[in-house]
Amino acid sequence: MNFIVRSIISAMLLSLVCSSAWADEYSETKTMFANAGESNLFDSAYGYALFPTIGKAGFVVGGAYGKGRVYEQNKYIGDTSMTQASIGFQIGGSGFSQVVFFEDKRALDTFTSGNFEFGAEAQAVAITAAAGATSNTAGSSATASGGKNNAATTSAGYTKGMLTFTIVKGGAMFDVSLGGQKFKYMKR
Repeated sequence: MNFIVRSIISAMLLSLVCSSAWADEYSETKTMFANAGESNLFDSAYGYALFPTIGKAGFVVGGAYGKGRVYEQNKYIGDTSMTQASIGFQIGGSGFSQVVFFEDKRALDTFTSGNFEFGAEAQAVAITAAAGATSNTAGSSATASGGKNNAATTSAGYTKGMLTFTIVKGGAMFDVSLGGQKFKYMKR
């Protein structure tokens, strides 16, 4: 039974990571976040890291992985990858998109200096479109309201020069766990 559950979770994670279309996924992901109320941050932030698809799976021990691009003042400057490890009560798999905004050059330089980690206390603001839900994280908050175009309105503040948003793309996962994200930057 345990082998079957792990195999299913592995297959779900692999399909989520591999199913992304490479052609225009970055501009589509940026548009998705902009339609969710974050368009002003793309213009006002010094830079951002954009991850079209991150696959996540877990059964007690979990993990996530995704590739992205880093932009400085809306100019593509390099690639990044994100890995996440977690432990706790979790089962299932899901896929999500993520954007990390950098308030200023210092925050971008910190992120691109090599390997960067968000500790277990750092949480992303989850944008829940068309659900009328509210989500709070340490230092940030978000409110979401449904609509025909699946748009959501959010508001949050930078923490140590960075601000992270995620949008769930699909899957089913129950997750009450502790973990952290590690990013690796590769200059273009």
